[in-house]
Amino acid sequence: MHILLTRPLEDCSDMIIKFKSLGHQVSHLPLLRIDKVDYDQINFSDFKGIIFTSANAVSFLDLKNIDKNLLCFCVGNATEKKARSVGFQNVIAAEGNVENLKELVLQNFNQKDGNLIYISGEIVSVDLDQQLLKEGYNIKRVVNYRTTHNQNFDDEFVNELKLKIPDMVYVYSQNSALSLINFIKMHQSESLWMNTNLMCIGEKTSSILNEIKWKKIFLFNPGDEEFLLYKI
Repeated sequence: MHILLTRPLEDCSDMIIKFKSLGHQVSHLPLLRIDKVDYDQINFSDFKGIIFTSANAVSFLDLKNIDKNLLCFCVGNATEKKARSVGFQNVIAAEGNVENLKELVLQNFNQKDGNLIYISGEIVSVDLDQQLLKEGYNIKRVVNYRTTHNQNFDDEFVNELKLKIPDMVYVYSQNSALSLINFIKMHQSESLWMNTNLMCIGEKTSSILNEIKWKKIFLFNPGDEEFLLYKI
């Protein structure tokens, strides 16, 4: 099976290795570019817990003055792996879903325990900080990276992709869906995807791609990627 992965390489390198080990052909089309955003200096001693909703948030954080024993909440396995790799010791991870992450915070961190800091990208699909504020938490959001649509694609790669369109493509955000639509239209390949299964996180993401004719559309949670291979 030919599988197309669309996240930045750091976020899907393990999956590429896994799928190839299962005998699949894997192509990689990073739809978004990730850039650091400067932010004001943070006094981490003011906080008793830290929340990450992506591995990028960990990557672009200045870690010099952070107590790595700080209670650390992560949205999923990739983010947890990144947090542990930079030294965080007390990590709790959800299953790739922000709603599950919110529940983990509610269950494991009392409002009276102190302040929370939420490190995120410029664009988020769920206003987690606002939801936790409504629950009575003291939480500060810090934006330390932004995503922009990747416009530069290798011509040879694009031509090879058009000659052998993938059987499956995984799309992880509304922003990525918009970027994929742009890519398809830019390279005039709208009619080529009718035998491709589209895997999307959430209906909002899939709805953006509805104007393209797909074989089938599946909704999934991060962590279910391999399981989906056996549903096709």
